[in-house]
Amino acid sequence: MTVQTVQLCVLLWARPGAAEALVAYEDKVLALLGEHGGRLVQRARADGADGRPDEIQLIEFASQEGYEGYMADARRTALAGERDAAIARTDLYPVELAK
Repeated sequence: MTVQTVQLCVLLWARPGAAEALVAYEDKVLALLGEHGGRLVQRARADGADGRPDEIQLIEFASQEGYEGYMADARRTALAGERDAAIARTDLYPVELAK
């Protein structure tokens, strides 16, 4: 049985005036990736102007189970209020990372 990696592109838009809160929240939850077989491949910030996202992330998990474990992590879900206050929109796309 082959374990399929999960590779994602995450686009994040901050609520008005909450760009720093978005970064602070993401710092906290991205720190949990390694415990679930995940890794942050790249993280970039944009200006959020003209409909562009404020942050772009490329994330990879060793397995679907790792991704699901990360999403269900009680430490991450406990921060839902902080997330909702900082982040207006999240778009998540499965991608294939080029080698």
